[in-house]
Amino acid sequence: MNDLTPGSGADGVEEGKRLIRLGGDRGLSLAERISERFQRLTWRTPLHAMRLRGRHPLKLIAVADDPFFGDALRGNALLDGTLQFRGERRAIETLDFAHPDWSPAFGDYLQSFAWLRDLSSVTTRARAAPIAEEIMRRWLAAHGEKVSDPAWRADHWGCRMLFWIAHAPLILSSTDLVYRSSVLHALARGARHLDRTADKAQAGVPRLAAWCGVLVAGLILPGGDPRRAFGEAGLTRALAHSVFEDGGTVGRSPAGQLEAVQLLTMLVEAYHARRAEVPAFLQGALGRMVTALLGVCHGDKGLSSWQGSGPIPGDVIAQTIEATGVRTRPLKQARDWGYQRLSAGSTVLIMDAAPPPVARLVEGGCASTLAFELSEGAHRLVVNCGGAGMADAQLPRALTEALRTTAAHSTLVIDDSNSTAIHADGTLGRGVGEVELARHETDNASRIEASHDGYVRRYGFLHRRSVALSHDGRDLRGEDMLLPADRRRSRGDTPFAIRFHLAPHIEVAPTADGQAAILRTPSGALWQFRCKGGALGVEASLWIDARGRPQSTEQLVVRGETPAGGTNISWVFHRAK
Repeated sequence: MNDLTPGSGADGVEEGKRLIRLGGDRGLSLAERISERFQRLTWRTPLHAMRLRGRHPLKLIAVADDPFFGDALRGNALLDGTLQFRGERRAIETLDFAHPDWSPAFGDYLQSFAWLRDLSSVTTRARAAPIAEEIMRRWLAAHGEKVSDPAWRADHWGCRMLFWIAHAPLILSSTDLVYRSSVLHALARGARHLDRTADKAQAGVPRLAAWCGVLVAGLILPGGDPRRAFGEAGLTRALAHSVFEDGGTVGRSPAGQLEAVQLLTMLVEAYHARRAEVPAFLQGALGRMVTALLGVCHGDKGLSSWQGSGPIPGDVIAQTIEATGVRTRPLKQARDWGYQRLSAGSTVLIMDAAPPPVARLVEGGCASTLAFELSEGAHRLVVNCGGAGMADAQLPRALTEALRTTAAHSTLVIDDSNSTAIHADGTLGRGVGEVELARHETDNASRIEASHDGYVRRYGFLHRRSVALSHDGRDLRGEDMLLPADRRRSRGDTPFAIRFHLAPHIEVAPTADGQAAILRTPSGALWQFRCKGGALGVEASLWIDARGRPQSTEQLVVRGETPAGGTNISWVFHRAK
């Protein structure tokens, strides 16, 4: 993405800029796919096996803290002998790493050993250690000596290294010396594997995880000083390729942003465990990333729902920020990450004002350009359906894919068509390639004007949206315009719909004239919605909650047809009481 004013401050108010999706609809080329496949095949060769040989440590130099709370429900399930993740369950006694029968998401949770955090959060070391050791033995039997995909994927090893070292008392408290030696041997082999594969991990959170693993191994395993220097250089490169200057990660996912912040914070804890100085580049990056993370949080302190993320609760965010030690304000506008924030009084608006993530970096991205979410205090009013990347495993695949569509977001949709194509392999194709953006601040209101070209190729229209939030937060005025971009095209009237998905527990009462509705929040506050230029209706919708489960709700839908010359629809949310 290119910024026309690269010298401006990340939180400054810019008069105008253009964001371009460079190579956005192109996934990995055939040559790159062959190279990636060949690289993973080399893991099974004798040469790679020789590279993994070497002395293994007899003990760790130190044990770093994991400063984050785990999930109590998942932790208690482990105490009952079950691994549980997003509606998927596996009994520990029947767990077979050699013949996985679980979803990719469950596999990531299992292979990363993130479950150690959940387990340690609900019980004592004495009770947790036998459970952790049982799962560890099963992993070692299948993958301790055999290098294979996905168990030995670089990002898995990076996370695994962080969790093994942070929760070493759970996996290394056994009196079985052969078992302890096997764990430490696997750690040493995993570190050598990461030395050669971390740079090959996908840019974004996976590459950051891989290099964090290299560095924590350099800090905690004996004789790691050369690896530490190597790892700091590698993490510097990874941050440059994976994090924008404004602090947002390239995948544009708030949940991914949270994960990246937690990974880097765990790495910082490893420096503290060694009583070593944390590098300035790491502290600086963490500070920018926390600022960007806060920028996509609502008044309830929880995350907004973008690019597959769900509304992760405010207590999780608050505990994460506290653990980082960073004290900062929310970022008003992420120039490259692409999220714009308006706040006044107790009202917060968060808008996606950038092209979607590039196909080569993200699978499962969403066609959400120019959608927004709106909240007042602890209550959300307008949301996106969200949650495609963290939905409960029991949800039909067709539903989770539908959560990625433009219609699942609070924005304008032409002819029930996505602003950016969604391919069957999970990547995003052609559509929004360029977003123009201007932002203005006055004493009376804050205003964002943005347009995208996602419908130009198929329908000949630019979609332009402007939103203005009053200084007291009681009025949000908006306008959606369809502007002809190619006058040579002639077609009949084209249908459109502007959707405003409402948060659960918002009561809706449409007025008799079909142009307005009264919204009541759980606290009793009343908001009036009124539109001009289309017919207003109230339709069923759903919202994916923090645990990935669908909650029934409603949506305001303004429908109409635009002639070839374009149209404009104005609307307002007014705090009436």
